[in-house]
Amino acid sequence: MDSEADPRVLVVDDDPALAEVVARYLRRDGYEVDYAADGATGLERALATLPDLVVLDLMMPGMDGFEVCRRLRRATAIPVVMLTARGEETDRITGLDLGADDYVTKPFSPGELAARVRAVLRRAAPAAAPPAVLARDGIEIDTAGHRVRRHGVPVELTTKEYDLLVCFLTNPGRAFRREELLETVWGWSIGDTSTVTVHVRRLREKIEDDASAPRHLATVRGVGYRWEP
Repeated sequence: MDSEADPRVLVVDDDPALAEVVARYLRRDGYEVDYAADGATGLERALATLPDLVVLDLMMPGMDGFEVCRRLRRATAIPVVMLTARGEETDRITGLDLGADDYVTKPFSPGELAARVRAVLRRAAPAAAPPAVLARDGIEIDTAGHRVRRHGVPVELTTKEYDLLVCFLTNPGRAFRREELLETVWGWSIGDTSTVTVHVRRLREKIEDDASAPRHLATVRGVGYRWEP
């Protein structure tokens, strides 16, 4: 990859053979790869070295990936791609609720994982700056400081919740398909649109008076979502 420094990826997985395969594919793509064999070591290393992205296995002995992700999100917005051997939707939703950016279910193609890593890092890369302040319907976003206030009260959002809110507030009245939001916010051309549904639900809980009857972040039946001024 053409950059002054190769992006750094930390792989946290208790399966050394799988981690080696993943690392080989990522290095082929030009990433610098570090490895941790358990959750506690991975968390410590991530907080000490601040990699550009963490590939995190969910099912590990001791501190599992859910707890690692939870603690990471308390301290940093480093992108996280989860690995899970279980396909249940509840596991994916739990991980996404904790702030993970993407997930890959085992068994997976290392090439697919590398593609997901590229997509997440692409979305995390700086883009054209939005207005310094976005203010609408009681919501104020300080885009330079990455801070959000609702009626003057600070609101804590995950990275993707923030990106969704910026997308909606810069396009009031426009109906977005879930697939379109998946592409715009996550950078996925294909994927599970339940990811969008989960994040919209969590965003509503933080910015609406009544998340069960949203006033602004409305559902457009058969389409997706729209910000109602």
